[in-house]
Amino acid sequence: MKPFADVHLCKMPPFKLSLLACLIPGLMFVHPVLARDYFNPSAIDLRNGGQAADLASFAESGGQAPGVYHVNIYVNGEQAETRDVNFVSEEGKLRPELTLAQLKQWGVQVALFPELVSLKDDAIITQPGKYIPQADTSLNFSQQRLDISVPQAAMGNQVRGYVDPSQWDHGVPALLLNYTYSGSQTDYKRQSGTYESNFLNLRSGANVGPWRLRNYSTWSSTSNTGSKWNSVNSYLQRDIQSLRAQLTMGDSNTPGEVFDSVQFRGVQLASDDNQLPDSQRGFAPIIRGIAQSNAQVTVRQNGYIIYQSYVPPGAFAINDLYPTGSQGNLDVTIREADGREQRFVQPYSSLPIMQREGQLKYGVVGGKYRSSVSGSREMEFGQLSLIYGLPANTTLYGGVIGAGDYQSAAIGIGHGFGELGSVSADVTQSRTKMRDDSKEQGQSYRIQYSKDIAETGTNFTLAGYRYSTNGFYDFQEANEMVPNGEPGTFWYGHKRSRTQLNITQTLGDYGSFYLSGYDQRYWGQSGSERNLAVGYSVNVWNMTWGLNYTWTRPADKGPDNQQLAFSLSIPLGQWLPNANAYYSVTTDKQHKTVQQAGLSGTALANNNLNYSISQGYTNKGEGNSGYATADYKGTYGEVTGGYNYSQDTRQVNYGLAGGVIVHPYGVTLSQPLGDTVALVRAPGASGTLVENHSGVKTDWRGYAVVPYVSAYKRNRVALDTQTLAENVDVDLKTQNVVPTQGAVVVADFKTRVGSRVLMTLLFGGKPLPFGALVTLDGEEGSGTGIVGDGGQVYLSGVPDKGALVAKWGNGNGRTCRADFVLPPQKKDESSLRYLDNVACR
Repeated sequence: MKPFADVHLCKMPPFKLSLLACLIPGLMFVHPVLARDYFNPSAIDLRNGGQAADLASFAESGGQAPGVYHVNIYVNGEQAETRDVNFVSEEGKLRPELTLAQLKQWGVQVALFPELVSLKDDAIITQPGKYIPQADTSLNFSQQRLDISVPQAAMGNQVRGYVDPSQWDHGVPALLLNYTYSGSQTDYKRQSGTYESNFLNLRSGANVGPWRLRNYSTWSSTSNTGSKWNSVNSYLQRDIQSLRAQLTMGDSNTPGEVFDSVQFRGVQLASDDNQLPDSQRGFAPIIRGIAQSNAQVTVRQNGYIIYQSYVPPGAFAINDLYPTGSQGNLDVTIREADGREQRFVQPYSSLPIMQREGQLKYGVVGGKYRSSVSGSREMEFGQLSLIYGLPANTTLYGGVIGAGDYQSAAIGIGHGFGELGSVSADVTQSRTKMRDDSKEQGQSYRIQYSKDIAETGTNFTLAGYRYSTNGFYDFQEANEMVPNGEPGTFWYGHKRSRTQLNITQTLGDYGSFYLSGYDQRYWGQSGSERNLAVGYSVNVWNMTWGLNYTWTRPADKGPDNQQLAFSLSIPLGQWLPNANAYYSVTTDKQHKTVQQAGLSGTALANNNLNYSISQGYTNKGEGNSGYATADYKGTYGEVTGGYNYSQDTRQVNYGLAGGVIVHPYGVTLSQPLGDTVALVRAPGASGTLVENHSGVKTDWRGYAVVPYVSAYKRNRVALDTQTLAENVDVDLKTQNVVPTQGAVVVADFKTRVGSRVLMTLLFGGKPLPFGALVTLDGEEGSGTGIVGDGGQVYLSGVPDKGALVAKWGNGNGRTCRADFVLPPQKKDESSLRYLDNVACR
C-alpha cells in the first residue's frame, strides 16, 4: 500500500476535510522549516461517530503497522540471515525486537559495551543505538529488508561471506534418483544391418540428517555384447563441521595436491574448502599496514576496487580478500580521517597448492587400492597429506603413503615472489617391492611456475617439469604393473619425465591467443608422448573468428596426428532470436578435409529448447553428412533427440534424463539433479516458474526442484509471481537457503489459495474506521488488508467461507469479527469478487 504521506489529502473528495485543514498549512508555514513527509491522522473526519483508527504508524513516510514480518537481515550491507522478526512502534518508527544473542551471532563485540555485558542473551533490544553509539536499524518494507548498521570498530573480525554454521541446513530426509538414458539405432548400407545401443546411468542415494548414502551404477546393452549391470562405486559421507572436513566411507578418490589421486575403497577424512567463506577459499595474501586514525583501507587490482573496509588506529591485517586470480599486483590505499593518504603496492602470485597464512589443508586415508586394470594389485594402504600456509606468501606441504609392498614420502615448498611469479618445488622418495620380489627405490623431482603479467595480458597458467629416476614408481604404477605376455616377466614401463606449459595472451581488440602442450617420457621406451595445441580467436564485425592447430604423438610410436581448424560464428539475433549461424573446416595430416555449416540456438519463452542443425561434406570419397539435434528441458526432466547421416550410415539417437526425490511431502520429479538441491514447497501454486532456472516450475501440487545450489552458501530461490494463478498469492516471493553438502533443503513459501475480494465492512451500521487492519481469522500477519474509504478492504487468498478479524487501535471496542460467505462466481465474471455490507461484530 502507498504510504499516506504521499497522498494529497485536498484531492480526496470522499473524506469530509474542512477548508482550514487544507489552507492553514499553506498560510502558517511561510518561514524556513526542516522538510519531512508527515501526515496528521486527526485531519481525517471519519463518518463513524468520531471513533478513529489508530493511524500513528502511518504518520511518517514509509510507516507500517507493527507486527511480525519475514525479512532479509543485512548487517553493514552483508546479508546475515532471513527470519521472522517482530516489529514494534517506538518514537513513530518501526523497531525490530532483537536479542543480545543475535547481535553476538552477527559479529557485534558485545564485551566493548558495559551496558550490553550486563544483559542476558535473551534480552530484547529494539534500538541498538542506545547501547552502541551510531548504531541504527532501518526497515525497507517493500523489499522486506532489515538493515542493521553498526560501526566497524564495534564489529569483530568476521570475514566477508561468512555464514554462521548454526544456519547450515542438513535438509529433510529424502531418497534420490538421478538417471540419464541414451540410445541409438544405426543402419549400415553396406552391411544391410541395424546396430542398437542403449546406456543407462543411475546415481541414487538417501539422506538422513547429515549422512549421505550414494551409489553410482550403469547398465549397457548392445546388439553385439548383450546387456550388463555395473556398480561403479558406493559410499557413505557426512560433513564434520568442527574440522571443516568431509568423512567418506566406501569408494572414493584420494586428494591430488601432494600425490597423484588414486581410487580406493576405505575411509577418508579430508578438508572441505566449500565450508569456508568465499573470502577464505583459494590463495590471497594478508595485507598488513598501520593506520594513524580510524582509516579507510581500499585495495585495487588492475584498476578495480576489490576490497574496502575501515580499521581503527594502529596495526591492522586484512585476511579476507576474495581470490581474484592467481596473480596481479594489489594497490593499497590507506585514507586517514583527515584526508591524508598512504599508498603502497603488494605484488602477489600463487599456485594451486598454495594456502593462506595459517590455513591447514589435510587428507587422511585408509583403505585398499581400486583399479579397473585386469590383473593389477590392490594393496591395502594408508595416506596422509598436509598443506600449511606460512607467513610471507609461503606454503609448506608434504605427505606419506604406506603399504605392505610400497612406501613413499614427499615434501615441498611454494613461494610467491611477487612480480616474478610463484614457484613450488618438491621431492618424492618411493620404495617398491616388485612382483618378482625385487626391490626398487628412487626419487621424483617436480618444479612448477605460475605468473600473470597484467600489463601485457599474459598468463602462464602453469609451467612445470617433473623428473623421476629409474627406480621411482608412483602408487598407481606400483599397483598396475601387469604381465607382458612372457612367463615370469612383467612390464615395468613407468614415467620418466614430464614437461608442461599453458600460456594465454589477450590482445585487446585484436583477440586472444593460447598455447598448451606437454611432453611425457617413459623408462624402458624410446620416444615420448607429446601434445601441442595453439589457438587464436577474434571478434570482427560482431562475428567470432577462430583458428586452432593440434599435434599429438602417442607413446607407442604410432603415427603423428596433426589437425588444423577454422571456425566462424555469426549471431542472427536481428532475424532469429538467440540463434547463431556457424561454419567450420578441419583438415589433417592426410589431407582429409571436413566442412560443416549450420544453425544453433535456443527457443521457447523460457529458452527451454536447444537445437542445432548442420550439413557437412568430407573429401576423399566420404561425401555428404549432416545432423539435427534438439534438447528440451521441462519441469519433470530433459528429453533429447537427433538424427544424423553419412554416405554409409543412418542413425537415430534419443535420450531422457531427470531426477526423482522422495521427501516427507511426497514425490517430486525434476530435471537432472546436482549434488546439492533445493525443494521448492508452495502448496497450491501449480505451474509457477522458478526464477533463473530454465524450465523449472512447480508441479500440480506446488512443488519443484532447483537442481543446483551451492553448499554452505546463501542461495536465493525466488518464484516468478507473474506466473502465479489468479487465485494464489505468496507472502514473500524469495527464500534464502544454506544447505550442507548433498542436502535436500526446503525453500518453504507460504501460499494463500483463494479469491481476490473487495469487501465492505460495517461496524455498528457504519463503515469500519479508515486505516483499520483486517486479517483472515487464524492467519495473523498473513493476508493483511487496510480499510480504505467507506469501509472497503482488499484481501487475497480468501476462502469461500470464513471469518475476518478487524482492529483499529488498542482498548475495548476497537476490534471486531466478521463471518462471511462469498457468493458463487460466474464463469464470465472478473477474477476480483465483491461482497458488500458485511457486519463486523
